[in-house]
Amino acid sequence: MIKVYKVKIGEKVYEVEVESVKEINGTISTPAPTSSTPAGDSTKVEAPMQGLVVSVDVTVGANVKVGDTLLVLEAMKMENPIVSPVNGVIQSITVNKGDTVDGGTVVVTIA
Repeated sequence: MIKVYKVKIGEKVYEVEVESVKEINGTISTPAPTSSTPAGDSTKVEAPMQGLVVSVDVTVGANVKVGDTLLVLEAMKMENPIVSPVNGVIQSITVNKGDTVDGGTVVVTIA
């Protein structure tokens, strides 16, 4: 059975169709976010999909926290913020505004 919901975000109303599924007893667990990287390690942040870099919001040497926006990637006419998965310092940025990247491309390294 498909249920139809209307969702209002800002001033826009979206109609969403959701297919009902059978419930299964159990728990859903998600890994806790890493708050920092171990000494000597670095975290490579990859583009999750192909897209156009519309802004780079950090600079090399900047301190970032989990959830800080690193850059914005436009894909399928939607802007997607790429956020820091860890606390750390920006070690390198491999893209510039206007670049097109493939999914899986390393865009930022955080140490």
